[in-house]
Amino acid sequence: MGKSIVVLEGYEGIREAMQIILSLEDYEIKSYESVKAFENRDGNQPDLFILDVMLPDGNGIEVCRVLKVINTTTPVLIMIAHASLKEINQGCAADDYIEKPDKVKRLFGGEA
Repeated sequence: MGKSIVVLEGYEGIREAMQIILSLEDYEIKSYESVKAFENRDGNQPDLFILDVMLPDGNGIEVCRVLKVINTTTPVLIMIAHASLKEINQGCAADDYIEKPDKVKRLFGGEA
């Protein structure tokens, strides 16, 4: 198996699509639907975190903030639909971001 990615995405359809497509690219994917489920994951450090901002029981900006305090070396990609870049930049030190749903196709190699 290739590098590992942890996905925290509240919307089941996007979460499943990411799992399928990234697995086909030889990534080991572990995905979580909520902050609570994410907090209960195993302690293994992935090569990348992909976090949605809007979650059923919290938000990815806060999760990013905590991750960056614990481990500043693992990259964090934030997916945003309604949050502004200003909110993300003030809230956490994400390594990059992708807008969704319109531009989520870029994550999978499609046109935006």
